[in-house]
Amino acid sequence: MILLRRLLGDVLRRQRQRQGRTLREVSSSARVSLGYLSEVERGQKEASSELLSSICDALEVRMSEVMREVSDELALAELAESAASDTVPAPMRSMLNPIERMTSVTSVTGVPDERVTIKAPTEAVDVVAA
Repeated sequence: MILLRRLLGDVLRRQRQRQGRTLREVSSSARVSLGYLSEVERGQKEASSELLSSICDALEVRMSEVMREVSDELALAELAESAASDTVPAPMRSMLNPIERMTSVTSVTGVPDERVTIKAPTEAVDVVAA
């Protein structure tokens, strides 16, 4: 099962680490306890929209950017889950063939068969507002 809180926590942790900041620095700036922020980053606690806004402000990153990254990871996780179970939902079938050509889906050594790793393309994608 894909847990949104884990994906969100992973994205928040990466944002913080990219900036070279500690949990203590971000928790102080966001006015949230260090322990609670740690639990959010580990996917053990659900962040409210107010808390997420405070964390994003502390990280000086737009919430939309964080949610976009979470959305991208969720889409990849759903495809991996579908590929592992061999049941790809109809709306995703048309997406799967190009993704299979661009990515490598392999079982992770030492991990149960239902988990797979998807290596996303390294090419940058430009987004232009209409």
